[in-house]
Amino acid sequence: MSPFFVMSLLFGLIFGQTASLCAPSEYTIHVEKRECAYCLAINTTICAGFCMTRDSNGKKLLLKSALSQNVCTYKEMQYRTALIPGCPHHTIPYYSYPVAVSCKCGKCNTDYSDCVRERLRTNYCTKPQRLCNL
Repeated sequence: MSPFFVMSLLFGLIFGQTASLCAPSEYTIHVEKRECAYCLAINTTICAGFCMTRDSNGKKLLLKSALSQNVCTYKEMQYRTALIPGCPHHTIPYYSYPVAVSCKCGKCNTDYSDCVRERLRTNYCTKPQRLCNL
């Protein structure tokens, strides 16, 4: 291999990683249950950002599995649980939610992400709001 080819390859790998801007980002989840008196606004972190990807010109020649593109997804996450205030005794007042610890550019995992389309936005409350900062 020529030194020019090796340097070009290394530059491409390094630039591809630095051009990806995938990181934990602050996000507010609004949670309410029909039986409970309040809506809970939970501040958490999610993975968001831009990931470098390439679109192949030979789409018809490749398998579908080779065409999937990288997305900003969880590298490491943990779950926390919040208590929804104003719930009657017969209702479970807890809500568990994910917290992004670190993120990566990779294949979308359908075990914990909606990879097809954006879900309906429910970033509002229909009941009086309480804030939960954990």
